[in-house]
Amino acid sequence: MHEDEYVTESHPLTQLLQRSTQRVRAFDRRRPLVWDLLVTGFFVIAALVDASGGWRNVAPNKDVPVPLVLAMTLGLSLPLLWRRRHPMVVLTVMVAAGLASSWTGAMLQASLIQMVVLFSIAMRLPLTTLGWAGLMMTAPLVVGAVRYPEGSWDQQIIPYVWAYALVALFGIAVRSRQDYTQALVERARQLEVERDQQAQLAAAAERTRIAREMHDIIGHNLSVITGLADGGSYAAAKSPERAAQALEAIGTTSRQALAELRRLLDVLRDDAPATAELAPQPALTDLDQLIDGVRAAGLPVRHTLRGHPETVGAGRQLTVYRVVQEALTNTLKHAGPDATATVDVTYGPDAVTVEITDTGAATTGTGSVHGRGLTGMHERTSLYGGTLAAGPRPHPPGGWRVRLHLPKDDDNP
Repeated sequence: MHEDEYVTESHPLTQLLQRSTQRVRAFDRRRPLVWDLLVTGFFVIAALVDASGGWRNVAPNKDVPVPLVLAMTLGLSLPLLWRRRHPMVVLTVMVAAGLASSWTGAMLQASLIQMVVLFSIAMRLPLTTLGWAGLMMTAPLVVGAVRYPEGSWDQQIIPYVWAYALVALFGIAVRSRQDYTQALVERARQLEVERDQQAQLAAAAERTRIAREMHDIIGHNLSVITGLADGGSYAAAKSPERAAQALEAIGTTSRQALAELRRLLDVLRDDAPATAELAPQPALTDLDQLIDGVRAAGLPVRHTLRGHPETVGAGRQLTVYRVVQEALTNTLKHAGPDATATVDVTYGPDAVTVEITDTGAATTGTGSVHGRGLTGMHERTSLYGGTLAAGPRPHPPGGWRVRLHLPKDDDNP
């Protein structure tokens, strides 16, 4: 975004002037040499017109040789072409020509072209340089007043000094406005970059959250379904009733998984109704149902509860639920056929503590160490300033242990 794109609501005449100024600036940026040639050509022609004879109307010495007048005229106008690249050098050359003009008594009006260079200096160089430029331009005025005194010094020097000061102040004002506009443009650009970065971070966080939820939902339910299918296949030949129960449990687990996935995928729909649930939100009251499903899949689970889950916020309840779900899923996958599990949940005054242990092989957590399981548990825990420890238990008894310590919400005592 460029400063020329900012057009404020104002008077039509002001808008016309702004548009004209913007076009001139745009042309200057595209063709700086062409613009410098046009400006320099205009002032050279004007100075040469004055040098053709008009200078004698105000000159105290009308007998200055014409070639010298021509040389001083070109010295006061032609260097203007390089005013932007070497402003102080150009001003030095023009001041030298002005000194010659004042010393000879020609008093050429082309000396006023120095104010164009003064404006460029005020626009681009430090204030100390601007002060030296003003002193340099005052020198020809002093020389002219000494060589050809006409009236008082106030009449010969002060009006020009005031004119120089006004030009310098105008240049400083334009420079300040441009700096301010550039600062606003840069600020707007930074805000756009920050907005895009925030949008990217939010999208990445949402993708991570959805991936974590899908892993927990699909991984757990597929593990339960696999356990039920294996048990049903084993029982089909000996106990058809048990096989039918396993199939019924598989259907129930599948429907639950599909319902959770639908609620999760509603987040990705642009046309989702405003009343749609943004994400599946199991609570601690659903732990019994979760553990029953794991038991139906063939894993004996002992569950103990201390305290009241109502004192835990919804976000923390979801974290506890998912950690228990992931730990039991890993036990189903890796602990072996004879493993048992224990889930202890304690709701204290300041935190909730969960410990999930099993009696399977020490590689129970291997599948989650290098996959998404353990990473997802750590991510959920860190969101609420909690701690999570997972690893093998010493032998005996052996097995695997996951321990979660989660501080309660500030607004939940």
